[in-house]
Parts: sequence; structure tokens; C-alpha cells
Amino acid sequence: MNRADLAAHVAQETGLSKAQADEAISAALGAIKDSLKGGGSVTLIGFGTFSVTNRAARTGRNPATGKAIKIKAKKVAKFTPGKALKEAVA
Repeated sequence: MNRADLAAHVAQETGLSKAQADEAISAALGAIKDSLKGGGSVTLIGFGTFSVTNRAARTGRNPATGKAIKIKAKKVAKFTPGKALKEAVA
């Protein structure tokens, strides 16, 4: 499912137009992104939690040359599914 499919599904379920549904999706994703940028997390009970975690620096390999390279530490977004989501897809 892509964003257009998601907007169409939300529109069908809620009675909104596709444009309004897409706008609502944009607002929700923007709020999640803003929270993560600020170092926070977003928990949607039953669905899951979006958070930021630190990835440690490590040594990797250039696949073209095989030469060892250093990969810097960085922050990455993480999603942990909730119990209801896990059960729904099991």
C-alpha cells in the first residue's frame, strides 16, 4: 500500500474526500516527525511506538573494493509494534 492507497482507504472509511484524507495523513506524519526531531517518542496504544535511538559507530566494508571504512554514529528512527498489531499480523 502506498500513500495514495492509504489516503483512498482513509477517505472511504471516514467519508472525507481523498484530498482531505491526504491532508490528515500529512498532519499526522508531520506531528510524528516533529516529536522525533525533538528527541521525543510517539505511542499509539495497540499500534506501536515511534522513537529515536542512537546507532553506535562501527566499521563497515566498501562493497566495491572490500576496503574497511568507518561508519559514524548517528540517530535513527525506530518503530516498535504494539501487542494488538503483533496479534493482527500473526
